[in-house]
Amino acid sequence: MPNEPKLLFIPVSSDEGIGEYMRSTIIADEAKCQWPNAQIDFVLNRHAPYCHSCHYRTHLLDDTPTKKIKEVNQLITELKPDVVIFDAAGRKSQLKHAKRSGAQVVFISQHKRKRARGMKLERALATDSHWVVQPEFVIGDISAFNRFKLNLIKRPEPICIGSIFPHPDIKLQQQLLQRYQLVAKQYLFFSAGSGGHLLNNNLLAADVWAKVAQQAYMETQVPSVMVFGPNYPKPLPELPGVIAISALDTKEFISLLNGAKAAVLSGGDTLLQSIALKVPTVVAPVSKDQPDRIRKCAQAHMVLAADASYQSLLSTVLGLLKEQSFQELSASLQASPTENGLVAAMDKLQQLVNTQAHI
Repeated sequence: MPNEPKLLFIPVSSDEGIGEYMRSTIIADEAKCQWPNAQIDFVLNRHAPYCHSCHYRTHLLDDTPTKKIKEVNQLITELKPDVVIFDAAGRKSQLKHAKRSGAQVVFISQHKRKRARGMKLERALATDSHWVVQPEFVIGDISAFNRFKLNLIKRPEPICIGSIFPHPDIKLQQQLLQRYQLVAKQYLFFSAGSGGHLLNNNLLAADVWAKVAQQAYMETQVPSVMVFGPNYPKPLPELPGVIAISALDTKEFISLLNGAKAAVLSGGDTLLQSIALKVPTVVAPVSKDQPDRIRKCAQAHMVLAADASYQSLLSTVLGLLKEQSFQELSASLQASPTENGLVAAMDKLQQLVNTQAHI
């Protein structure tokens, strides 16, 4: 079994966000490198735009898996996975069913509310490993009471592994730079997430980011890459000085982000990826779970924060590109211990696979 583990990924899956699915595919890809004969399955919402592009065997539901309790439990019974990875998804009954079915259970949380849910008694009893995809300086430590409770029931504490992303590929980066006629560290990288996020004024965040990219080029002559995202609902615009890209796979995204002079991002996983890659970044929120994360990263001098408005983003980007501001943020990033959480995730997954092999 160690050479052929059965892994079942159950990420939150919707027609708006994409972060949990992308994170799960990154782990799955790394697992496939480690165990080439592994059986890997995904449970996805059939209404998510990416559901038919997943390169693993998929099982499609009519809603996000968390809301389809019976269907998910039936799949677990049928597939008999060795490890089930619930990425910000899953009811306690689903976790308990996976555990009763003999699987090792992983729960991934990305903010305090989700982490707290994962530490509730019945969920914790059904969880073998709880990964928090935030640096500890962002999310903070668990309470003394939760530590006592988990110790009492002999369950592991959540571990802060940080953002998970593919390791940058220098060869791929060179190919992308050549394709888009870019020079490393001489372009700006823009992404507002999946492309489907609407701001309070009913504008698409991607359109605001693209407009900022265009004006930043007009004022600085630094070219920009704008990744609109797979959920962007309109044809790509043609903008002077801006290379418009519909979507990139995760390795391409990380490789282009890693090669950028600076980035302008939303407050999802890509924010933490840019910090781990030491790329100076301006960031603004596009969903309600992002402002607190952005504030803590800004307080730690890891990013520059802005509002999700054209004027705020543009002025902050132009401010970052001033030499003193750029050098100060770059120095702060270089001093940060934040790294790619994929290494810690694979170490934990290896432990779970080994444990399962000896049951």
